[in-house]
Amino acid sequence: MRLVIAAIGRLKDDGERAIIARYMKRVSSGKVIGISPVTIEELPESRAGETNARQADEAARLLHATADCDLRIVLDERGRLMSSAEFAEYLGVRRDEGVKSAALLVGGPDGHPASLTGKGAHLTLSLGRMTLPHGLARVVLVEQVYRAITILSGHPYHRA
Repeated sequence: MRLVIAAIGRLKDDGERAIIARYMKRVSSGKVIGISPVTIEELPESRAGETNARQADEAARLLHATADCDLRIVLDERGRLMSSAEFAEYLGVRRDEGVKSAALLVGGPDGHPASLTGKGAHLTLSLGRMTLPHGLARVVLVEQVYRAITILSGHPYHRA
């Protein structure tokens, strides 16, 4: 199963980019268990003047960038909370069901419109109830994808 992390905004912080690069190297180990490749697609923030217009524009671009994905996981602070093991199980079950590609959608500063977090998503997932800067949310997400791969492969990285 191919994973696409589609995110609004470009990472500007060298530290965040370095951490993400480190975990992106590690996620290549997912090939052994059928989760590969993992890619990141960065999309520019909307320049629309109003919040609803920005959200709609960014949602449309996220959907367009992931149009070939069978499954969409939308990240939202109001989404479902999962442990790392539950997230790994979710990905493993989808892979075993024959999902060929899944998208993880990270919105812009205004978040996602209800149309995307509702029926537009197979799963709305929360990384936690605290608001995270988008760069840090991406770091956490990429690390959790790597952690899910290690859980599914029986690697000792995850010690819960």
